[in-house]
Amino acid sequence: MTGTGSVGEPPAFEILAPREQTVPFVFNSPHSGAYYPPEFLAATALDRTAIRRSEDLLVDRLFTPVVELGAPLLRAVYPRAYLDVNREPYELDPKMFVGRLPSFANIRSLRVAGGLGTIPRVVGDAANIYKSPIPVDEAIARIDRIYRPYHDALRRLLAETHLRFGCAVLIDCHSMPSNLQGAPLRARPDFILGDRFGASCAPEFIDRAHKVLRELGYTVCRNKPYAGGFITEHYGKPAHGLHALQIEINRALYMDETRLEPHAGFARLLEHMSLLSEALVAIPGEVRPEPLSVAAE
Repeated sequence: MTGTGSVGEPPAFEILAPREQTVPFVFNSPHSGAYYPPEFLAATALDRTAIRRSEDLLVDRLFTPVVELGAPLLRAVYPRAYLDVNREPYELDPKMFVGRLPSFANIRSLRVAGGLGTIPRVVGDAANIYKSPIPVDEAIARIDRIYRPYHDALRRLLAETHLRFGCAVLIDCHSMPSNLQGAPLRARPDFILGDRFGASCAPEFIDRAHKVLRELGYTVCRNKPYAGGFITEHYGKPAHGLHALQIEINRALYMDETRLEPHAGFARLLEHMSLLSEALVAIPGEVRPEPLSVAAE
């Protein structure tokens, strides 16, 4: 299934759906999109390789086996350098645009300050994306055309899952550069699991993921430096049976980060992600909700 795009444009998303959903899980790959519109490439100051540095290359493929386990996989079509669906809808930097932003735009978030708003100013290594400011109308059009359909689809998947099973578990799938800015060599883990410091999902999910990955021989950290982005925070409401866990994978495990190609480790990691997914969906689907007084906001 695909999101409807405008004439001549790809859809906002794709859904790989099982013949029948048999588990209360939805997997999501919001940063694996790789369609770069020609007009965007013409407007960028970066070459084709540099603009892809923030792409979660191949993460959607690493989790494709979840469809055989009975869970849908939602994946982006457009790259995060073009529009980042793991942000609020209007986290926008006024310095990037020609024209006045809507009054409701969030122009003061830490992500905007870092150049990583809904329409990013930089790729991960702080390289500026654009040659010059772009029209505000272009930013709003991208949000309407890509962001809103993507989140409509994600909400629909979670609502249908919750209705069918009594709860819904969102696994938000990402990758990270092996060279984490500001981190010493010994502090670069293979995986970082994010549950907003316990606020976005019941502990069973992060505990099981941590245990499985450690048993497979990986180094694992929780919540630092990635506790979960907008998607994890926004959709994870354990008190209401809605759980969200973010998984960050060190890219060096499966790809050549310079050539942006998979290496020999990809097949091994694909197998291990299948084992991890099997372990997660084996957790009883209905996890007792937390008291409403401690629910994630």
